[in-house]
Amino acid sequence: MDRSQKADAVAQLTDVFNEVGVVVVTRNLGLTVDQSTELRGKMREAGATYKVAKNRLAKLALKDTDYTGLEEFLNGPTALAWSQDPVAAAKAAVEFAKANDKLEIVGGSMGSQVLDEAGIKALASMPSLDELRGTIVGLVNAPATKIAQLATAPANKLARVVGAYAAKDAA
Repeated sequence: MDRSQKADAVAQLTDVFNEVGVVVVTRNLGLTVDQSTELRGKMREAGATYKVAKNRLAKLALKDTDYTGLEEFLNGPTALAWSQDPVAAAKAAVEFAKANDKLEIVGGSMGSQVLDEAGIKALASMPSLDELRGTIVGLVNAPATKIAQLATAPANKLARVVGAYAAKDAA
């Protein structure tokens, strides 16, 4: 990598750190190419990105961002996962790490809030932004559904009574 490529990589990472909601730092303990490809696929499905970045370049990119606390985690063979949704990257990384012992969750950060491994696992157990939106829509929609049921119930009962009287008279 020459100097201009390094400058481009730092600029790209700086842009990422200025835009994302969460960054998770993982340690590669011998993932194969297939396992790494599978992890990237799961990250993509969750709406997250997973990238191996040189620690030195990542530390340079962290300067002047909210994620400066991540520098302490950047040693050894590390990789970064990030997403706009504060839960997506953490959830995908933790799920993959449960099934594969060659990926270790080191820590992460939500803006200026630095999280250790336990913090990332706690974050992963929370519902995602889409799940929360679905819950809210369900809660808002439930009263309208109940009102519609209550409005139609008297008419249904009246129709049954009239039908019963009609059947009685016909018999």
